[in-house]
Amino acid sequence: MSGTAAATGSASCRFAHYFVVCGVDTETGLELDDGAATCQGKDAVGESFEQSPIRRSFKSKVLVHYPENTDRSPFNKDAVNMLCMPRGLSFHTQANSLDPQFHSFTISFDDGTRSYGFVHTFYEEVTSAQIITAMQTLYQMHHVEHHSSSSASSPSSSSSSASSPSTSSMDSLVSSLDESDAESLAGVSGCLGCTGSFDPARDTLYVSKAICLLTPLPFLQASRRFLSQLHQAVTSHTAPPLPLESYIHNILYEVPLPPPGRSLRFHGVQGPIVCQRPGPSELPLGEYPLGEAFSLLGVDNMVQLLTCALLETQVLLYSHDYQRLMTVAEGITTLLFPFQWQHIYLPIVSAPLHHLLDAPVPFLMGIQHRDGAQRSSLHLPHEANLCFVDIDNHCVEAPEDLPVFPDQTELIQELSEILLRFGLPPQGGGITKPTTTTSLRLSSLVLEDLMEDRRNGNLGGEELAVLERLQALAQRCEGGKTSEGRKTLGNVFEEEEEELKAAKLNIQLREVFAGRFAAIFGRYEEFVIHSALDLDSWLSNREGTFNFDKVSFLSVQPAPYLRFLSRFLETSMFSSFVEGKVISRWADREPLQQLFDNRLERERLYDPDDNDSCNCRYRKCTTLFESAQAAERRLLRADHTAIHPHLLDMRIGQGRHHPGYFPKLQADVLAQGQNTNKTKSKRSTVTDHSGADNDLRQKHTFVRKNLCQSKLLDPSPQIITQTHREFVDELLSECRLKTKRMLMERMGKESAEVGQGEANITGLQENTLIHGLCDLLERTWGHGLQLKQGKSALWSHLLHYQAAQGKTEVPAESPGQSVTLVFIQTMSEGLSEVGQARAWIHLALEKKMLSQHLKDLLTNQELLRQLYKPHAFLLCEEEREQFLFHLLSLNTVDYLCFTRVFTSISIPYRVAIIPMKKLSIAMATVNPWVCVSGEVGDSGVIQMQRNTQEIFFQVCLSHSDHTCKCKNLGRLSTLQLGQENSGLLAKCLIDCVMVYNEITGHTYKFPCGRWLGKGVGDGSLERVLIGQLVSPGGEEDAGRGTGTLPELASPSQIFILSGILSVEVQEDMREAANNLVKHFHKHEQERGNLTVLLCGEGGLVLSLEKFLLHGLKTNRLFQRNVFVWDFIEKAVVSMETDDQMADLQGSTLKKGPPCDSLCHYVNTINVSPRNIGKEGKFQLFVCLGIRDRLLSQWLPLLAECPLTARAYEEDALLRDCAAVNSLSRILHTLDEFTITLEMALVKGVDL
Repeated sequence: MSGTAAATGSASCRFAHYFVVCGVDTETGLELDDGAATCQGKDAVGESFEQSPIRRSFKSKVLVHYPENTDRSPFNKDAVNMLCMPRGLSFHTQANSLDPQFHSFTISFDDGTRSYGFVHTFYEEVTSAQIITAMQTLYQMHHVEHHSSSSASSPSSSSSSASSPSTSSMDSLVSSLDESDAESLAGVSGCLGCTGSFDPARDTLYVSKAICLLTPLPFLQASRRFLSQLHQAVTSHTAPPLPLESYIHNILYEVPLPPPGRSLRFHGVQGPIVCQRPGPSELPLGEYPLGEAFSLLGVDNMVQLLTCALLETQVLLYSHDYQRLMTVAEGITTLLFPFQWQHIYLPIVSAPLHHLLDAPVPFLMGIQHRDGAQRSSLHLPHEANLCFVDIDNHCVEAPEDLPVFPDQTELIQELSEILLRFGLPPQGGGITKPTTTTSLRLSSLVLEDLMEDRRNGNLGGEELAVLERLQALAQRCEGGKTSEGRKTLGNVFEEEEEELKAAKLNIQLREVFAGRFAAIFGRYEEFVIHSALDLDSWLSNREGTFNFDKVSFLSVQPAPYLRFLSRFLETSMFSSFVEGKVISRWADREPLQQLFDNRLERERLYDPDDNDSCNCRYRKCTTLFESAQAAERRLLRADHTAIHPHLLDMRIGQGRHHPGYFPKLQADVLAQGQNTNKTKSKRSTVTDHSGADNDLRQKHTFVRKNLCQSKLLDPSPQIITQTHREFVDELLSECRLKTKRMLMERMGKESAEVGQGEANITGLQENTLIHGLCDLLERTWGHGLQLKQGKSALWSHLLHYQAAQGKTEVPAESPGQSVTLVFIQTMSEGLSEVGQARAWIHLALEKKMLSQHLKDLLTNQELLRQLYKPHAFLLCEEEREQFLFHLLSLNTVDYLCFTRVFTSISIPYRVAIIPMKKLSIAMATVNPWVCVSGEVGDSGVIQMQRNTQEIFFQVCLSHSDHTCKCKNLGRLSTLQLGQENSGLLAKCLIDCVMVYNEITGHTYKFPCGRWLGKGVGDGSLERVLIGQLVSPGGEEDAGRGTGTLPELASPSQIFILSGILSVEVQEDMREAANNLVKHFHKHEQERGNLTVLLCGEGGLVLSLEKFLLHGLKTNRLFQRNVFVWDFIEKAVVSMETDDQMADLQGSTLKKGPPCDSLCHYVNTINVSPRNIGKEGKFQLFVCLGIRDRLLSQWLPLLAECPLTARAYEEDALLRDCAAVNSLSRILHTLDEFTITLEMALVKGVDL
């Protein structure tokens, strides 16, 4: 296919889609740009009329654009005009700077593709008498009003000016003046020397005009050069070789996209231009200079900004320079590879679109910083999850509690080394080149290539003259010397060297980040879940399908990575990435994902042994120079040459050169491509490769639909209302999905909380989900907020509600609301507004009152209407009720998010001892004490007064009266209960002990069912009880006495009477040991309570007790109740006796270390000062044995003891060698784990 055919046959394969000219429409006159005046949130017309007309912004219009439309990229006239001239028209005089400016922008389409716009803005002398008269009239009006207001000091004039129509044309404005006004204005002389003054007699008026090129790919450098050369031809006193239409027609219809992995040379007005595209195995095209972004912000800030983007926070860029906004935004999005930004992406938000700052969804947007504007003047509804990037001041304000990027220190070090090699400071703040367009040097193309074009017929007569001038100038630049061979890098001009340097730096920086993602997600395919049989079934069950095994993935990651990764796995960009992998079973993979997978496969081939993610060390990128060399080769030598510009079929008189004025282009020759009979060289033949580029950014049609991107650029009131309606729907959908996810994950963890079953969620993941809920609530409460109240919109609303309640005498519908709020306010944590709001959410969620508290908050309709705009989510009654209903579903599960996160606060507790109902009178003569222990610490011994079954205490650092104080204990695990053995009847039968958390409302039950006193039961004066969280509604049942008979209180006797089969006993033992093994194979943050696994129901202690009680004879050797500890004591005595007899008889058989340790441990436990009873001693015996890896050795000794044959039946498990050996092997498997016991279990025993 020929080059011409390839370019003109399809718009999708062209280098450029549109050429646009924006400026002032002399036919309609001037129209004040209201939106540009409100960009800092101030009154539009008032602020505008306070300024000199020269400083005001006026509405611009698209004057012409060619072609009229294309198939795959429809032209959005309003959006292009708004982005070409975001500040509208600007007027200057000769006293102002008239330097041209360059900036770019991007437009996102609904299918996921983007179009890039490159804008060259310059100033052109105004020749329209109508515009000059209108500007003079405006200046005179401003002068009179300003003089009147300053002399009279009356507010009426400013209000009068503020009420002036801002959208009327200057013709109507001038005609509205009466004769007296006209006479007064005629007498006003221009203020000579005043800033912003204008006098047509002495000043030349200039107005801004923009020429723009819209391309499908970000060809930044080539587009900048083409537009700059076009403008230079306009300002030059010498006419260009061809009319400007020839060059515009050439780039629109005859210059194709370069093929992947190739470079293309085409010609501008003053010289050739080269562009290039990466190959299929290289990173996608990204020409925005990352070096400039890093120089502006510094390495640390850029990594922090990238972290915010990866976690999908709201990112707001702030700079006076539009091109800086684009440079940083595009730089961040290119560094996301292989992931893609899924949300609102508007690097340049012009004033009419500032309502999008209310968007309650993640976004990446940029707004211009006007001169003199303050940071506080920005109308930002909330900043709880906002990353504010002040580019000009080199500052990044990240959200609170932002996790650290994996291996951040090493990553920053590697990036700094690269920047230093290119002569850039890593700390940022360096002075970068301004975006003012200067005269470009001639391109350093080889003259031999130009002559080759001449031989191949690509140069006409006029072009040959240009070639001769180029040759002469090149010879002068080279000192009159030309090289016969091809030039090397050292011979190119300075500007091209800088461009090449920037391109190489771009590639190296991007390769570093791509390498980091490859290291972190190198094994991601192993954790993708393919549960659907076909695409239709997957799509129909999409929301309820888990596509990625997050728990297993996190379990193989290094611990420092977890906080970041747990949150990143919840983002839309990662979900979309995984969905693309799932869909690839039935459709072609997306190009970015295919590229990433291919890179992973290549790395596995070179390093097949690197499979251990947990122990992998940071490794620097090894492909930096190799990747940069490919781009360097393409830039130094063009692979293809496009057809040269040529004369078009234009009418006589068209295309005349008027220095300083951009001509009125001839529409008929630019509206569509023209055929040409020019011949080409072999190297100019270019095929259609546009599909790959469009596919590169094309989404699958069945991937999650986001907001309609094209409508975001429409500032009409109807579309704005529709956009915010979409925001409301998206918030409701996000709430439904988040609560559903929290319920599903939490319900899978309920059994694991007590040490049973598998946990489907870690504590870290739970914190991540709750953090996401806090973020959702902040964004919901920030949507449509009238005025900024603080960094946290939710906390501000709570304070407003509290103030409103204080002014009324009507009691609150939910007293707990005020209690919760007051407690958060009195917390001595030093929390910010955002931190207080999150603490309030955590506490309300733990109390199962989140939905109710928010419902109470929203009952004050007057306050809502005062704080919010009509389109706000909180004023949409139906959606608001559904939102609260979804939150209400979280009450079905238990959360300890507040207790576990805010561990250093002081929390009051209440302890109640519940005796057996029939024997409750005994409590009147007992002096009990308790010591409550939790994950964070213990309360210390708290003495309870006689005849008192309930005590209130607050855990703090000091003691006063009868109230003990210490910090938050966390989730309660054990409780030590004892009594002093004094009184008339110093014994009581305890059913249970209840502990109430007065702040969170949680109730813990510590079952007992034992006697406490000497001479009854096992004679224990102290017991260690294992706690369990009581579900709501269970407190009443737990508070009533069970009436259990004392004779049935002991599990030992319950077991003897039940006659459990030996098979069941062995199965229970294996299950208990298996739970311990699974506990230690989980990640540390995923593990449950070890004390429950050891001493709780179904734990190791009770299982081993059942084993030793099986077949134990009763009423033969022992009197009264039977306890395992009695047998162990007798066995130890027997061993020690046999050893003494052996010494007396001179036997050479000596007992081994296992026997010595068994006797030592049993004797030490017996002489312990704690009166924990026989069951307590056996529990301590098992816990110490398993901790010190001795229990597996003690069991065979007990089985071989001569006493065993007399104490047990023949079919007892302890007399079964196979059963004993099997149990010993099971216990031996636990020796590889390090077991740490709670102090409540081992207190008073020095072993």
